[in-house]
Amino acid sequence: SWNRITRLLSDGNIDVINFIVGGGFNGDVYTIAIQSDGKILCGGLFTSYDGNSTSNIVRLNTDGTIDLTFNIGTGFNNVVDDIKIQSDGNIIVAGNFTSYNGTGANRIVRLTTTGAIDGTFVYGTGFDNDAYGITIQPDGNILVCGLFTTYNGTGANGIVRLTTTGAIDGTFVYGTGINGVATYIALQYDGKIIPCGAYTDYNGTLANNIVRLNPNGSVDGAFVYGSGFNATTTTAIIQANGQLYVTGNY
Repeated sequence: SWNRITRLLSDGNIDVINFIVGGGFNGDVYTIAIQSDGKILCGGLFTSYDGNSTSNIVRLNTDGTIDLTFNIGTGFNNVVDDIKIQSDGNIIVAGNFTSYNGTGANRIVRLTTTGAIDGTFVYGTGFDNDAYGITIQPDGNILVCGLFTTYNGTGANGIVRLTTTGAIDGTFVYGTGINGVATYIALQYDGKIIPCGAYTDYNGTLANNIVRLNPNGSVDGAFVYGSGFNATTTTAIIQANGQLYVTGNY
């Protein structure tokens, strides 16, 4: 039994020698991010890993043991949906939590490499509902998608772009935004943005579960999706030639 995490070798076999998970997780794992040093951040809805108490986030060493130098204290009080690592090593976490280690953090927070809250990332009142996905652009700005309708008191329906300090990026004009929920954002090499989720409208334009946006947030009319998908899209993977693989429930 691997209890919600395992490592596969390049030939598809399970690594039973160098990655030892012990009792693994006691709940669901929704996201994994690997640091440049090989350490592994896991987030989800769990309270322990291999018998160690850890609330919804944990960092593992490369051998699968828990990294006790990553001090989360009481951790998150609710689910972690996504973790992304910035180029400087700091860690952005999104989900449906409202506190981290006893400090208010409405659905987004940035942590240092030691697990402390990074006070230079000012999110104010944060999001009013679940933040599902994070995408970090090459310039460091941060795209966030989810079920929210506001960020720090400002209207932001389902999608928003933040600067590296946590402020809303006013150059990304999303208007009325997404009329449902976005759970994942794919970023093309040219900076164009593809949100996946369950929605029918983006800023007044028909968009059945897929749309492509220009870097400034406007709809890219060159992406002709017709009537779109008839059900939720979950992920878009972009090939080097620009073609897409889209997964979902359609």
